[in-house]
Amino acid sequence: MNIQALFEIIEERKNNPSGKSYTTSLFQEGLPKIAQKVGEESAEVIVAALAQADQRLIEEIADLAFHTLVLLSARGLTPEDIMRELEKRRQ
Repeated sequence: MNIQALFEIIEERKNNPSGKSYTTSLFQEGLPKIAQKVGEESAEVIVAALAQADQRLIEEIADLAFHTLVLLSARGLTPEDIMRELEKRRQ
């Protein structure tokens, strides 16, 4: 799965809430909860990078990427917005 496909699933959960979806529950709890999750996952990435096996680091970065995409969606932004910013910095 690529980032865009994952983002489309996140958008689908936002626009068509499902009671069984973790993603839907994040949107229902709101921006403060989503931002909190990004912070928690960031800390877990640091711990994994410094003191855990590669697989654990991969898992934590995946969690951080997912929650960051949820945060983008909650703010009405997209991965393309990030890519445009990175492209500007490259020039």
